[in-house]
Amino acid sequence: MTENVIEFDPSRRRPRRSRRAAPSEVVGADLEGLIDSWKRALEAGNKAPYTIYLYTRSAKAFYAYLRANGHPHDAEGVTADHVRDFLASEQDRTSVHTSSAHHSYLGVFFNWLISEEERTTFSPVRRGDRPHVTKKARKYLSDEEITLLLDACKGAGFAERRDTAMIMILIDNGVRASGLAGIQLENVDLKNRRILIVLKGGDEHWIPVGAKTVVALDRYLRVRAKHGWASSPNLWLGVRSKTMGKMTRAGVALMLKRRGEQAGVAGVHPHRFRGTAAHLLLEAGMDPDAVRRVLGWKSYEQMRHYTEELADDRARATHTKFAPGDRF
Repeated sequence: MTENVIEFDPSRRRPRRSRRAAPSEVVGADLEGLIDSWKRALEAGNKAPYTIYLYTRSAKAFYAYLRANGHPHDAEGVTADHVRDFLASEQDRTSVHTSSAHHSYLGVFFNWLISEEERTTFSPVRRGDRPHVTKKARKYLSDEEITLLLDACKGAGFAERRDTAMIMILIDNGVRASGLAGIQLENVDLKNRRILIVLKGGDEHWIPVGAKTVVALDRYLRVRAKHGWASSPNLWLGVRSKTMGKMTRAGVALMLKRRGEQAGVAGVHPHRFRGTAAHLLLEAGMDPDAVRRVLGWKSYEQMRHYTEELADDRARATHTKFAPGDRF
C-alpha cells in the first residue's frame, strides 16, 4: 500500500494568498485652505463683513487648537470629540458665551464642507454639545438715562449736534451700529421722515424717524455743511477736518461709551438701544408686526428675544387702560 502514499513535500506547498492590505484612513483636504474657500463663499453670499470675521475667526481658532494638540486637521478626520474638547477648552479660557458662539459658527462651517462634498460623513458639531448659556436680565435704558445722555450732548458744536442726532435715531428705531454708521447722505429723507439703511444681511431698509429726530438731523446737517469733508457721501463725519473721518460701528460704540461716562450712565452700547426702542414702541401700543418691520427683524422670535423680559410690565400697563372692572 505504500506505493499509493505520496510523501508531503514542503517545497511544493501551494503559496498562501496574501491578505489585502487594509485601506488607509481617508484623509480630507486640510482645513486651513478650506477656511479661505469658505470665506470667499461667504463674501459671494453678501454676508456682512463682521459676520464673516466672526465665522472665520472661530474656524481658525479651532484649526489652531487641532494643530497644537496633535489632532487631525483635515475635513474628514475631525470628530465630535475634537469639537467637544475644543469647546471645553474655550469655555475655560474665555467664557461660556464665547464657547457657545464657536459651536454655532463651526456648525455653519462643517455644514458648508458637507454641501461642498469636502466631508462625506455627518457633521462633528452636534446640537446637544452646545454649551448652555444661562439667561441674564437684559438691561434697558430708562427714560431718565436717555435724558441724561441727551443732556451730555447739549451744545451747538459739531460733535454735540452729530452725537445728538445719532442718539435720537437709536432711540427712535434701535438701528444696529453698522446700519447707523453706514448711512449715506443722499439716503436721508427729512421731508418724509425716513432714512435708508443696510441691514445685517445686506438688504436695504427704510427706517422711520420722529419729528424731534428730524430737527436734530437738520441741526447736524447745517453744521456739517461747514465741515472740511462736507462733500463726503457719508452722513457721519469725524470732528477733525484733516481726514475724512468716516464713522464705523466701532466709532459709534466709542461715542456712546464716552457720552455714557459723561452722563453717569453705565454700560451704554448700541445694542441696548435696540431692545429699548422695541420696548418703548410696544409700550406705546404699536402693533407687534409694525415694530418687527421698523426694526428690520425677519421673525417674531427675534423680537421676543429683545422684548420678552418686559412683556409682563406692558401687559399690566395695558390692563390699566382696559380693566374690565372699571366698566361697572
